[in-house]
Amino acid sequence: MILNMSGVVLLGVIVFLYCRKDGLKGSHALISGLFGFYLSSTAIAPSIKAGGSSLANLIGGINF
Repeated sequence: MILNMSGVVLLGVIVFLYCRKDGLKGSHALISGLFGFYLSSTAIAPSIKAGGSSLANLIGGINF
């Protein structure tokens, strides 16, 4: 749950920065959010979640 919330916050900050700095319109952000919402209820959602989890584990395993 913590990973999911931090991912949502991170993506929210990225979208906010794109809106402010790179000219992403609010309507584009809304459409992207709705697309993600509807995508989460499809059959491909478990694969996306597994890919995100694998990426988080990969990033978490990097030692500096």
